[in-house]
Amino acid sequence: MSFQRVPGLVSVVVTVYNKLPYLTECLTSLLDQTYASWELILVDDASTDGSYEHAVNWLNVNEPALREGKGINLLRLPRNTGYAGAITAGMYLAKGEFIAIQDADDLSHPERLARQVRHLNHHPQIELLGTNYEVFEDGQPDRRMPVYWLKYGEQIGKVYAEGGHCICHGTVMFRGTVFDRIGGHTRRIEGAEDYEFIAKVIRSGARNVDNLREVLYYYRKHQQQRSRDYFGKSKKEHGHDA
Repeated sequence: MSFQRVPGLVSVVVTVYNKLPYLTECLTSLLDQTYASWELILVDDASTDGSYEHAVNWLNVNEPALREGKGINLLRLPRNTGYAGAITAGMYLAKGEFIAIQDADDLSHPERLARQVRHLNHHPQIELLGTNYEVFEDGQPDRRMPVYWLKYGEQIGKVYAEGGHCICHGTVMFRGTVFDRIGGHTRRIEGAEDYEFIAKVIRSGARNVDNLREVLYYYRKHQQQRSRDYFGKSKKEHGHDA
């Protein structure tokens, strides 16, 4: 019997590795979504800072609101697998017609899921959709700055064909059938698993990818970001983090 995805459901995958200071804001931004049909898949990658216990407590406190048509899946991995392993594990649990990514230290606009689903429903040729976003320094959420490295429409495929990057991974929503067809993230390029996944979607024959021009995501800059270990001086060029 083939796997049947739930129509209209968005599976939001959040991976956590030692993100305790940011979890409440991240999860609250999801709880505040106007789109009703979504499930939370939170994968703790063997955190050592109490992130898992904090997530359990938060889910218990907010369970009544989350239970109103929303599924809760909390997975604690027995050992640290790295970003690619954690996010792919979460995608395997996703039941939704759509899969959305949310980084544990970032925030989503309340209309994010609704507007991405609406766009995907109105444009069946698009299989993966990012959004515009703004950046803020940790502790200064009201001082957000725009970004200028994103591309739109046909420009996106050209950028990735040349080895470039122009979709913010944390903003991505894609059709569950994409994961069913090509699988999730790999460890082939350590530190750039997000770039490789999007490039793989494009190469797989996805009919289209795009970015919404609306700002629907807020990206937090802080000293513990994973990509600082890999990109260093080229952060602005890559324009993304996890």
